[in-house]
Parts: sequence; C-alpha cells; structure tokens
Amino acid sequence: MSQYLVVHPTHPQPRLVSRAAEMVHEGGVIVYPTDSTYALGCHLGDKDAADRIRAIRRLGRDHYLTLVCRDLSELAAYARVDNQSYRVIKRYLPGPFTFVLSATREVPRRLVHRRRRTIGLRVPDNPIAQAILAALGEPMMSTTLKLPEEDLPVTDVDARRPELEHAVDVIVDGGSGGVQPTTVVDLTGGALAVTRAGLGVIDD
Repeated sequence: MSQYLVVHPTHPQPRLVSRAAEMVHEGGVIVYPTDSTYALGCHLGDKDAADRIRAIRRLGRDHYLTLVCRDLSELAAYARVDNQSYRVIKRYLPGPFTFVLSATREVPRRLVHRRRRTIGLRVPDNPIAQAILAALGEPMMSTTLKLPEEDLPVTDVDARRPELEHAVDVIVDGGSGGVQPTTVVDLTGGALAVTRAGLGVIDD
C-alpha cells in the first residue's frame, strides 16, 4: 500500500518532500501535482519503474515519457538547444509546456523517439513539483495521471486512493488538480510548431 502525503500547495513541507524524493530515488513510482495535471513520476534511470507507469496507464512502447526538469540548466544537459530554441524555451518555462527537442546521449534510450532521436522536456511551474525535483537532484520520467478508459486526468487523488494505493508507492496530495495537459511544442524542424494545444498559450 502506498504512502499518502498531504503537502501544502504553496509551502511544501520539507520533511514530506524529502520522503517523496527518497522513494523516487529508491525506485518508487509517485503521483504528484504539476502546473497542468497530476502526473506519475519515477527515477530517470529506472526501467522497472517506467514499465510500472506504462502498466498503470496501459501505454504501449510507442508512448514516450516526458523528462521533467527543475530548470533550464538541467534541460540543457539532455537536449540540444540552439540559440533560437533557447530564447523560446526561456520565455515559456517554467510553465505548462512540453518542448520536443533533439536528445543528447545523456538521455536513456527508452525516453528517446526511435526514429527521430527526440525527447519531450518540461519545467513545471508548481511549488510541490519543484521541491521534489530539488530534493531529488535530477529530473524524473513522467506522464499525465490518466487512468485507463477515462477521458480526463485524475483531479482528486484522495477520492481515487482505492485505485491508486496498490499501484504506486507514494501519493502526493497537493489539492485539486487540473484537467488540461501541457501544450506540446516541437522545436526540431527549424520553426516553432504546436503539435498539441493544451493549457499553455503561445503568443508569438
């Protein structure tokens, strides 16, 4: 059965944040809030935990997890970012955007698109997510918390505890979650291309 942590949405308790990060580091799967929806997360290098996330969501191998970073300096270690792309990313992150970029060799193969060698990266503007990433000291693999056969993400993790507590190791309850996913922006083609319209608004 999972641990259930009620964390303040704007002033996360360090003890609870440290416990969530510790569980990720030890190979656990967590539920945590972001600036768009609740998400499932796990350690960057943990294949078994990533497979558990795919099993929870019933995702195929062609569905790639997102790399969630604390800041732009972390992002640059995992993606090739030219000057033009950096200006765009700096304008919109942190925020509810996922940027598709060319991956570096630092990225585990399971996160990289097989044909295009790209990766989706984001920096959430959410105090709890930021605190967990800071305590962990490295990015997480992540995807939206949407249960199989449901159209919308989970917004009330307390109400869904019976379905989640035997599937994940930690549930971080930071209050009501959103239903709109991130806006996905592809920067690999030389121009900005929105491939999924979501919560984030591109105003260029």
